[in-house]
Amino acid sequence: MEQFKSGFVSIIGRPNVGKSTLLNSLIGEKISIMTSKPQTTRTKITGILNKDNAQIVFIDTPGIHKPKHKLGNVMNQTVNDSIKDVDLLVFIVEAEDEEIGKGDMYILQKVIDSNIPCILVINKIDKIKRDKLLAIISKYTELYDFKAVVPLSALKNDGVDRLLEEILNNIPYGPKYYEEDEITNLSEKDIVSEIIREKALKLLDEEIPHGIIVQVDSFKLKEKSDGTKYYNIEATIFCEKDSHKGIIIGKEGTMLKRISTYAREDIEKLMNKKVNLKTWVKVKDKWRDDEKVIKNFFNSDN
Repeated sequence: MEQFKSGFVSIIGRPNVGKSTLLNSLIGEKISIMTSKPQTTRTKITGILNKDNAQIVFIDTPGIHKPKHKLGNVMNQTVNDSIKDVDLLVFIVEAEDEEIGKGDMYILQKVIDSNIPCILVINKIDKIKRDKLLAIISKYTELYDFKAVVPLSALKNDGVDRLLEEILNNIPYGPKYYEEDEITNLSEKDIVSEIIREKALKLLDEEIPHGIIVQVDSFKLKEKSDGTKYYNIEATIFCEKDSHKGIIIGKEGTMLKRISTYAREDIEKLMNKKVNLKTWVKVKDKWRDDEKVIKNFFNSDN
């Protein structure tokens, strides 16, 4: 009888290197939001992959960066916590970076100090030529003895299967930590909140998205007279300035309607039911420096 493997795997890297995209590719479900803007992931998100002979618990983390607010400090501490007590690290860098920058070197030092086995993932290989890829591999492997080096494109799902093989090779034998039908530790309300924020991140100007947060106020399964069930969801988008509120709402409410429409479409796919989504916008001044707000929204003490 084949022995069962199980392990906790933390995905780390700078902002916007593709951690969330990779997590979604590995799990096969959209549980972590993806945008082209950095610092999309703010909290530690767990994705659970169940296979016949293994269970892998992935931890997607915020990108390690130089914080400008208390929120940034919380995000970095989340990463530090996620490196502890895991079986394997997956360190993601970008193939386009010809030199190892300060950010990647800082993270690499954390990997070395942790004494935890690590796989190096070089993401976005579809954007470079082979000779450049070999050069960046050489530079990293001269500095650390990685368990494996896996070039891939998370967005195109190219090379993800090989990464999964390497992960399975490097996690221990152990028990199932979660039930087979579980794919994340996030609640449905958490996922809905993240989906709405993702749409805002994609549609709004560069600075505004980092100053928003989404709170799901009501999440109810209801039934129509014909017996059809649907979700009635109410959510508030908080921003930091009155001027930002106007931009999020848009002329005659057009921007807020676009955000809500795109979010509703994704939520309906996730829930496999019709959704009635209502959204509001409110101002919460300088919330990224408000410890109470950060703790309430992000459970930063977890």
